[in-house]
Amino acid sequence: MTSVLGFQSLLIKNTFVRKAIAENKYSNTNLCASQTDLPAGLTAAPTKSTVPPGNCQFGDDFVKVALVENTPISDTAYVARFSLPDGTKPLGLSTCACILAGVEIDGEMTVRPYTPISTNEDVGTFDLLIRKYPDGKMSQFISALKPSAEPVVAFKHIDANVKIQYPFNKPKTVVMLAGGTGITPMIQALHSILGDEAGSIEKTQLIYGSRTKDDILGKEMLDNWSASNADKFSVTHVLSDEKGEASGDYRMGFIDSDMIKELAPPASAGKDVVFFVCGPPIMYDIFCGPRGEEEITGVLGELGYSKEQVIKF
Repeated sequence: MTSVLGFQSLLIKNTFVRKAIAENKYSNTNLCASQTDLPAGLTAAPTKSTVPPGNCQFGDDFVKVALVENTPISDTAYVARFSLPDGTKPLGLSTCACILAGVEIDGEMTVRPYTPISTNEDVGTFDLLIRKYPDGKMSQFISALKPSAEPVVAFKHIDANVKIQYPFNKPKTVVMLAGGTGITPMIQALHSILGDEAGSIEKTQLIYGSRTKDDILGKEMLDNWSASNADKFSVTHVLSDEKGEASGDYRMGFIDSDMIKELAPPASAGKDVVFFVCGPPIMYDIFCGPRGEEEITGVLGELGYSKEQVIKF
């Protein structure tokens, strides 16, 4: 197994901008008018709004809901806001967990998992950040929908959708390896980590692979969160195709074992360190082994990390 991340994650070219004001920690000096049009999930300050598993409005059976808004944020990405079965309550999804979307396309049921970027502070709706792939049946279908009162997309939530729960067994350090829209469960986790003033997690390191600066999904929001929580949260952007010299929080090339050894505590830290991995399938193959396998192989396995230290999203 190679120690070099040999994938080029196809992220969303974006125009995300900062709008995070909470408890006087976030500055609004750089806000522009267009920011107010972005969904809250792309502009909100970190917000801890956790609930135990078993409180999600969606259950074992698919339930159709309406599309409330469909907001393009780039040529290939959009945020879809859906209604909830009970419009007087929040989604009630635990952290971390996902939901399943289902639609009938060409006579066949297509099902895809999504992690909302909104929190349980939102009542009556939830937001999904979706990239439109040329051959993606679900993403193409949802992107073509227009807001209406008619239920159009079905969702459900099953026990297998529940992942490790905040506070994640209380490690001192969380290391996030993300690629593509694999950033969405990281955003979900960061809301709780950074939004919990009394939290026990001392440091979170996000290592985020992208092709170029323009491909970084949610860059301004993540950088704002990092700047406003410099003692707790760091972001390292790793760019495979960017022209020019690396500077600041940017690295050129690919995520590899040397970078992980530099930025993350060693496996000998035991329960004090946990890795979150989410991205395209090849990312799991290279770093930790397929999602369906408990054994930790790849780069993290070679570095000695155990299955208790690596969470595959």
